[in-house]
Amino acid sequence: MSELYLTEVRRLPEERAFRLTWSDGHSAVLGYDYVRGYCPCAACQGHGTGIVRFHRPAESVTPTSIEAVGNYAISIAWSDRHATGIYRFDFLRQICPCPTCLGDRLPDDPPPDVVPA
Repeated sequence: MSELYLTEVRRLPEERAFRLTWSDGHSAVLGYDYVRGYCPCAACQGHGTGIVRFHRPAESVTPTSIEAVGNYAISIAWSDRHATGIYRFDFLRQICPCPTCLGDRLPDDPPPDVVPA
């Protein structure tokens, strides 16, 4: 399988969400607070566990900027002044909450703890 990458990251302000589209044609909508809650940085996740856990933001957030990080990730600066997370394309797909990726999870549940690939 070829490397998975994002072809589109679109803000949907009215929905308080991003629409993400990957190179395999898959597209999904992920809420701002949902993505922020999975921030993979060491300040949010700790050091050395290798498992990324969902941490609900203390307040609702919006992205203030989105930047490409090489050809493998994006960096998002948030309205709560947090900006250190690097969201790999494959990681964003792992936490995708769409019905196709949802599997056996309940629709309103965040994915179980995620071990980054």
